[in-house]
Amino acid sequence: MSNNGIINMINGPVIRGKNMSRFKMREMVMVGSKKLIGEVIILDGDLGTIQVYEETEGLKIGEEIISTGKPLSVKLGPGMLGNMFDGIQRPLQEIDRINKDFIPEGIGLISIDENKLWDVKLFVKVGDILSPGQVFGEVQETSLISHKLLVPPGKKGTVKSIVQDGKYNIEEVLARLEDEQEEIELKMYHEWPVRMPRPVKERKEIEKVLITGQRVLDMFFPIAKGGTCAIPGGFGTGKTMTQHQLAKWSDADIIVYIGCGERGNEMTEVLEDFPKLIDPKTNKSLMERTVLIANTSNMPVAAREASIYTGITMAEYFRDMGYDVAIMADSTSRWAEALREISGRLEEMPAEEGYPAYLPSRIAEFYERAGYVESFSGKEGSVTIIGAVSPAGGDFSEPVTENTKRFVNVFLALDKELAYSRHYPAINWLESYSGYIKMLKPWYESELAEGSIQLRNKMLELLYNENKLQEIVMLVGEDVLPDDQRLILEIAKLIKIGFLQQNAFNENDTYVPLNKQYRMLEIIDYLYEKAKATVSLNIPISQIKNQSIFDEIIKMKYTVPNDDLSKIDEIQDLIDKYFGDLMKQYLE
Repeated sequence: MSNNGIINMINGPVIRGKNMSRFKMREMVMVGSKKLIGEVIILDGDLGTIQVYEETEGLKIGEEIISTGKPLSVKLGPGMLGNMFDGIQRPLQEIDRINKDFIPEGIGLISIDENKLWDVKLFVKVGDILSPGQVFGEVQETSLISHKLLVPPGKKGTVKSIVQDGKYNIEEVLARLEDEQEEIELKMYHEWPVRMPRPVKERKEIEKVLITGQRVLDMFFPIAKGGTCAIPGGFGTGKTMTQHQLAKWSDADIIVYIGCGERGNEMTEVLEDFPKLIDPKTNKSLMERTVLIANTSNMPVAAREASIYTGITMAEYFRDMGYDVAIMADSTSRWAEALREISGRLEEMPAEEGYPAYLPSRIAEFYERAGYVESFSGKEGSVTIIGAVSPAGGDFSEPVTENTKRFVNVFLALDKELAYSRHYPAINWLESYSGYIKMLKPWYESELAEGSIQLRNKMLELLYNENKLQEIVMLVGEDVLPDDQRLILEIAKLIKIGFLQQNAFNENDTYVPLNKQYRMLEIIDYLYEKAKATVSLNIPISQIKNQSIFDEIIKMKYTVPNDDLSKIDEIQDLIDKYFGDLMKQYLE
């Protein structure tokens, strides 16, 4: 009798088979005559359940289930950057060349290009003892990124033979190691199971900011390198645009963008925009440091579930080389919906809103793979996870948002009222928070300015106070408020329009350096302190509010060049002159 299994039930992406006692949990298998890729998710004696990552239409009862003997894995090596993959690392551009417009079933396990020749430099010689994770060579994969060739985790030995520097494809053996148990072949790539986190030497404390160039994030709700962040918001609030901005401008070395279940037109926009974008640090194409994973809403639902793990495994691989990697997952709600559909096909007992009972643990497993680490290569690197969440109707009490909130340290709540009033990014400053402020305070004080966190706290307090005052204003009107409280309303308006609102389509405003962000906030505070001192002398607010100065502050995000902040000093001189003259006039 054959060692292969036999299909005895088909339920969409879930296949049940018999004669599967020799199979293992989480083993990758090929299903049917088309050899569709699947993964064993349940084993019960002779019976097994398989999650298939391709369209199952046309499969028949009685077809074979073939074992591969290994778990669902990705190939990690040169050729990933600048490429676009589906949820199980099949290259979409190559598939488009083979079969225009559609992904054919049974195309197989193609991934990174096996024929392309890479210029390899090797750093070891015969007799060297190599340890797991050690760098033994490098390939200049793009003009921005040097791809370090790593000894696979768990492998070690003495170099028995090695090739000369030169051009090789990824399947050629570069070195052979001799170990007590086995002989190990080192190639440019190695495979790694996607559901297993890659090991690290040590997890380090988080202490550096992921600079994004977005004022509301960098100054108010900072994300840390190696941190976790959720961006929840209803339809049309700007989740995708916010993630695009972070992918374009954050100072991570490498971006892994996962279009997980979003609409195809959004991934099309990424594909069209990113190659045209120039990295501000290097003046090269942004795609030279980007990996795209697309598993849109019309692609197989099971592969959508796997795409998150494919992306995080690639990110960990680059982290092990010593790079700072940022992952954009858009959106984890669609991923959770894939879990819900597969759970329903498996006839599992549903939990809240039909999601599986293990939803919280799956979300936790994903976000726990973020971190700032020292890898076995001796280099420090990080994986920062930024996940969009799409709660139906913008209801943050639904299970995916609630459970995500439990496991992330930065929560950027997108507000539909802000979005519909054209205030972007539509991040609600009252509901959002960053749990990294205390950890990052030393970085801000040494790299930016000593009082930067105190200034941030003061501005947020003004916004909170303005929110309370607005409740009174709605009941009885602004005129009944004393002038010191009316001043808070005016300064809060300046913060919201002049600082928090940012134009992604304006060349000067789409990315703002940290020192300009601080100076902008500082000048608003300077105006507030001058005006507050004047209010204390009982000078009426109508005299204090000089519209031309307020307009200058609102417009400075456009009028002050990012590389020349002298105009902010000119605004400060205007404030000094106006309030000096005003106080002199009233004191006389």
